[in-house]
Amino acid sequence: MKKNVMTRVMVFGSAITLLTACGLDVPQEEQTSYETVTIKKEDITVPIKFSAKLKGQTDVTITPQVSGQLMKICVKEGDQVRKGQALFMIDSRSARLDLESAQANLQAALAQENSAKLEYESNKNLFDKKIVSQYTLSSSENSWKQARASVAQARASVNNARVNLGYCTISSPVTGVIGEIPVRTGDQVSPGTELTVVSGNTNMDAEFSLPETVLEEAVNEGLSTNIEELLKHLPEVTFEMKNGTAYKHKGHISSATGVVNATTGTIALKATFPNPDGQLFSGTQGTVVVPSDRKGVMIIPQVAVVKLQDKQQVYKVKADSTATAVTVTTEDVYNGKDFIVTSGLKVGDRIITVGANNVNEGQKVLFPAKPKE
Repeated sequence: MKKNVMTRVMVFGSAITLLTACGLDVPQEEQTSYETVTIKKEDITVPIKFSAKLKGQTDVTITPQVSGQLMKICVKEGDQVRKGQALFMIDSRSARLDLESAQANLQAALAQENSAKLEYESNKNLFDKKIVSQYTLSSSENSWKQARASVAQARASVNNARVNLGYCTISSPVTGVIGEIPVRTGDQVSPGTELTVVSGNTNMDAEFSLPETVLEEAVNEGLSTNIEELLKHLPEVTFEMKNGTAYKHKGHISSATGVVNATTGTIALKATFPNPDGQLFSGTQGTVVVPSDRKGVMIIPQVAVVKLQDKQQVYKVKADSTATAVTVTTEDVYNGKDFIVTSGLKVGDRIITVGANNVNEGQKVLFPAKPKE
């Protein structure tokens, strides 16, 4: 039996020798190196994101100025309307009667004024001829003045009635989009009843809050201590929808309150975005993305970071080509591939990138390059 085993081993060895002699390649184990990167300082723009809510720059709540029954709703929710376009119509019959009554009173006042004027002019002529007394002349003059005052009062009543009649047709004060309409035709409405909101959507404001520490950093960088001047130095911003897509038009931070909210430690800001195509709507939730330029920071690929519970580690290559774990702290740059290292590494360090998850402490990771034949 032993003789048979030895014979098989000798035959297998002879076969290998024969294959090699014939010039055929036999697979050989070959050690490979991990991918590495050397730490250096770079400049990068980091997008800082803030939750925001859109609001039309000229959002107007529509309420009636007079009481009455709602006779007609001229628009639908979501309609684009022009400034001055009719939105609602309230029963105007009572207002028309009031106008007609005021106009009749005006005509009566005008007639009374005309009679008083004629009487005054007649008495004046008689007074000049010394036929009537000064008292009679003065009385007729006062009656004329009173009649003129009555005319002015009647004319004001006509104008007021005409205005009230105009209030029965409610027009849009701005160009924009109709919001929710909570009323229906036939409802009784009065001043204070909310009919809808017209969102003036030519420009949209994204309202968000900025931590006061960010503002302090900007001031410390010497940009300005004045809010208005500081806003001029801020870069253009982007509005990001909830689905992650970026709105195509850039905006700018247009206003900021000068008071820090004591509860949240934030300052309220508005970023204004043009909306020529009407793609943005009031009430939309999203994110304002403010670019922040970071100068001279250490950037590493995210694949180099190994997460162990609440710690982050990278494997640094030592002088003897072995790997050692180093704890680092990082800051996300929101590009999906890099981190900024804030502690744990220094310029010139060499770390493992691709394959870092498979490295063990003290493992040799770099090998001499295979010489070229």
